[in-house]
Amino acid sequence: MSDIRSNGQELDWLLQNLLATVPGTRHALLLSSDGLKKAAVGLTDDDADSLAAIASGLSSLGKGVAGRFGGGGQVRQVVVEVDTALLFVSSAGSGAVLAVLAGPETLPDVLGYEMGMLVKKARPHLATPARRATNVPLDAGF
Repeated sequence: MSDIRSNGQELDWLLQNLLATVPGTRHALLLSSDGLKKAAVGLTDDDADSLAAIASGLSSLGKGVAGRFGGGGQVRQVVVEVDTALLFVSSAGSGAVLAVLAGPETLPDVLGYEMGMLVKKARPHLATPARRATNVPLDAGF
């Protein structure tokens, strides 16, 4: 567990830089695709856990759309727009997801671009290894 925590601390500066670069951004979160937070900026632990669950679900829904209606293409981004906020969720490497909450004044194209650049530069450091070997039978007693 300490490995994930130290890795998260090393990744905080990437998220802080994203928030400093894009006006109107409020919170950033890096999580595993199954919803476990890896690093968070601007969020309490409880809020980070809640956002991780939401972002994981949105990422999964996006994959469902891609698989069923998108010809199997990769999900780039899922965007939720409400009156007072924008939520961007994007793939961030193997098994990782990046979620950013921003105010309505944020330019979506700028935020999307900066998120893409962050992922492109740091993809190897963002990947989340599988927590369970894939060759273990499902009925192995776990």
